[in-house]
Amino acid sequence: MAAVDTTLRRTLIEYGQTTLAVVVLLVGWEVLCNVLSVPKWLLPAPSQIAADTWEIRAVLPMHFGATLAAVVGGFVLAIVTGIPIAVLVVYSPFLRRVIFPFLLTLQSVPKVALAPLLLLWIGYGLHSNMIVAATVAFFPIVINTATGLESVDKELLELTRSLDASTARVFWCVRLPWALPYIFSSLKVAITLAVIGAVVAEFVGSDKGLGYLILTSSGAMKTSVMFGVLLLLSLLGIASFYAVAWAERRLCPWYLPTNTDPPAI
Repeated sequence: MAAVDTTLRRTLIEYGQTTLAVVVLLVGWEVLCNVLSVPKWLLPAPSQIAADTWEIRAVLPMHFGATLAAVVGGFVLAIVTGIPIAVLVVYSPFLRRVIFPFLLTLQSVPKVALAPLLLLWIGYGLHSNMIVAATVAFFPIVINTATGLESVDKELLELTRSLDASTARVFWCVRLPWALPYIFSSLKVAITLAVIGAVVAEFVGSDKGLGYLILTSSGAMKTSVMFGVLLLLSLLGIASFYAVAWAERRLCPWYLPTNTDPPAI
């Protein structure tokens, strides 16, 4: 019981410090804008941001939902394509030599330059936004998954060979559990990159979404609305990151951030 109380107290202190820092920042921002009479088109006060964002509350759910769908769809698409490719790369040296140059080329191309081409091929809409988001989130999943699958202890693999374990059994019982921490580390990076990819796609060509809302607000010089939408994007990225972290705690109960050793097999 004492240990639980100590943990709870430490958590409250940590979050309390963060909350206090945010409050001080917002109050200082508000005071600075009012005292210096900063033009609201240049740097609006937090109260102005809240008021102007509240005025468009009727359309925010539609735009937020469009971006959320693009992020989740792109993230899932990156997983279902990235992990199998990583497995192929690990198990086939030939495919490694063939696939890796294409992966590096794709990663080297700026996604802002790639998005118009994808939109030209696929057309405007949710599907194209999802593909752009998946393209951005794809690379870290492939690299980290391949690294995790290859990092299995050599002595452990020799033990499985001495037991005459099949390749599939070794994969499911040894390689995949060993690689799960690596995979989830890549997923936490990929989900935030998917948010960036979805917004980039909405910048290039879309008629809804938070990225589209930022673009139209910029054209109308509504800086306060831009700040409000940026806050929503930040909250979306943070919530997505912690959702993946929650899944990691459920699926990797043996793995803790303070313990980098894979599970004992």
